[in-house]
Amino acid sequence: MFFRPCVHTVGRYSRARVPGLLSSLFFYRSCNNVLTNSLPTVTTAGRVSRYGYICRRSSTSAAERGVFLPFALTCRRNIHSIHEDEKKLERWKKIEESHPLDELVLDSVVKVFSNSTEYSKSKPWKTLDQKSSRGTGFAIAGRKILTNAHVVMAMNDHTFVDVQRHGSQIKYKAKVQKISHECDLAILEIDSDEFWKGMNPLELGDIPPLQEVVSVVGGENICITKGLVLRVETRIYDYSDSDLLSIQIDATINDENSGGPVIMGNKVVGVVYEIGFVIPTPIIKHFITSVQESRQYSCFGSLDLSYQSLENVQIRNHFKMSHEMTGILINKINSSSGAYKILRKDDIILAIDGVPIGNDEKVPFQNKRRIDFSYLVSMKKPDEKALVKVLRNGKEYEYNISLKPVKPNFTVQQFYNVPSYYIFGGFVFVPLTKTYLDSEHHQRLADDINEGYQSLYGAQVEKVNGVEVKNLKHLCELIEECSTEDLRLDFKNHKVLVLNYESAKKATLQILERHKIKSVISKDICLPMLLDDPFKDNKINLLPWSVLPLMFDFS
Repeated sequence: MFFRPCVHTVGRYSRARVPGLLSSLFFYRSCNNVLTNSLPTVTTAGRVSRYGYICRRSSTSAAERGVFLPFALTCRRNIHSIHEDEKKLERWKKIEESHPLDELVLDSVVKVFSNSTEYSKSKPWKTLDQKSSRGTGFAIAGRKILTNAHVVMAMNDHTFVDVQRHGSQIKYKAKVQKISHECDLAILEIDSDEFWKGMNPLELGDIPPLQEVVSVVGGENICITKGLVLRVETRIYDYSDSDLLSIQIDATINDENSGGPVIMGNKVVGVVYEIGFVIPTPIIKHFITSVQESRQYSCFGSLDLSYQSLENVQIRNHFKMSHEMTGILINKINSSSGAYKILRKDDIILAIDGVPIGNDEKVPFQNKRRIDFSYLVSMKKPDEKALVKVLRNGKEYEYNISLKPVKPNFTVQQFYNVPSYYIFGGFVFVPLTKTYLDSEHHQRLADDINEGYQSLYGAQVEKVNGVEVKNLKHLCELIEECSTEDLRLDFKNHKVLVLNYESAKKATLQILERHKIKSVISKDICLPMLLDDPFKDNKINLLPWSVLPLMFDFS
């Protein structure tokens, strides 16, 4: 019943004024139309008075005015939808007019199959059922296949990888030659002349321009989908928390596209690693050259410090920065950093290798774009030098800083190492890793020796008999070399554990036999003082980042 007055009201304004009228409307409280809730609203005095003027000119009642606004806002939303439709049509037109992908490219793309047996999270001495994953890979120079690290999963003795060419039923055994979970890339080797017959390596190109059409190749049947380049920026990679260069595209992608090439023209511009995101070629080239030159797992440099932006003029004035100066403020320098005892807290980093850092933490990039300054550091290799220019107490200094490898997060560590553990008195000691944090179910290796200590579950070990614990191996040494009647453990939460040492040693053997556990200690940290060590002839391989907080666990 209120529709006609609304039409009459809008009709009293010329067509030229209708768009301006619609753009000036706001959400009125008495209008309870759900469609308006998703629209931007502005409540300025001018727009309120304009709405009141329109209602007075139309001679409408209060009830009629309650209908007028939803009607007009719906018109505005329709106009917005038209603009969105135009953008979609423009996108599809651009994709349709792009050059078709050469069919020969498909012959260089393969399907990747991985089977891996994971270790139990709550019982690290046990393996679980086999887990399978699928993805895509493609041929690169040197008779190698490039794919995602997460497609081939953990690089351990229980991982088996097969590859299958496009249009073939034969699966070929593959070996993981190099892997970096930091950038989610892996190189596979296939020792078969038959597999490589007629397969040409794909060439790596450069970063594609924004709004350029790219083709994604891969998936279950090695299909092709197209989309546009939306963004080029640094981004946290999900599997490693590394802040590295990334490309966002709008092509249709599924999980089995992971590891597949993204192509522009006849060159690879990236590798799919997540739905909608691509690893760009600078990261790929850096990975390939780095793993060939070094045996280190990490191939990206890091200053290993924390910092903040300086966009507020007051803080810049406080640190005596001139009007022309820009940079970032150092908050903390970790002891593992190459800048430790060289740079200081409250230093202002003005530039790296001559590239000025903006107050917004960004540096110039391609085509007048700006990108996070961490890109300058991450694209250097560990042990490379970076020339860092700083402002300290109003004076400028320059230092050559040796970069350190990016320290892997908890997720990455579980790929490089088998689970570490040590059992004593029915208590299971493990490093604080993501594997431990993800574990939801825990059981206590119950025995009279540990009765009454249930409240210590999950506590972090601080000291053994008064000695501060460095890592899991150190804890094992302290316990095994205990020469006192009682063994005392102090925890971060200030709680205390005391065991009769000899009684606990005897109970440990009984507990292992009862639960059919082969060893009190994991292979990677076995100690010579353990006479019944089943791994005594194997090499001990502790990675340099194994100095982690320890968690005390009832498993």
